[in-house]
Amino acid sequence: MKQLCPEWLLVIDMQPAFGSRESPWFVPDYDKCAENVARLVDYFQSNVLFTRFVPPITPQGSWRPYYDQYQFALDPSNNGLWELDPRWRGRLSVASHRFSKWREAAEFIPKNTNLVVCGVATDCCVLGTVLEANDDGRSVQLVSDACAAATSKLHDAALSIYADRAEQLTITNTRKVIGD
Repeated sequence: MKQLCPEWLLVIDMQPAFGSRESPWFVPDYDKCAENVARLVDYFQSNVLFTRFVPPITPQGSWRPYYDQYQFALDPSNNGLWELDPRWRGRLSVASHRFSKWREAAEFIPKNTNLVVCGVATDCCVLGTVLEANDDGRSVQLVSDACAAATSKLHDAALSIYADRAEQLTITNTRKVIGD
């Protein structure tokens, strides 16, 4: 009998920078997404890795004009935006100033596991991470109702991109993952 591979949950960028209404990068459906993330975290227990987006100390290359537009992100008085959401502080996490967090996450997630991904933003950091994980040969289950973007239109557009990766990626929802 074939033994099932263990599963790991990779939670992308659940941070005040995206969940606080005062943040320029506020994601309107963050709280709805966070409810499903919480259910998934409870289900996966210790097999959970969080990522955090953190701005670089000194932006380089294409990041320079990006941070010229988003200078708030480099202001040290906003450092609290880059911590994990208080619900998950103290959990295992990795940080990166890149949109994709796969390089950092891959060191913690064993190669022979089923990878389940959720978080924000569906069209940016989640997308970059999932595509890089696919490039690394990982199959991914994307939990669409545990993801959110700046707008529902962007979320839906990203889901259409994911749908085109059917051989490497499955779009699912929280109920299907946890079996209730």
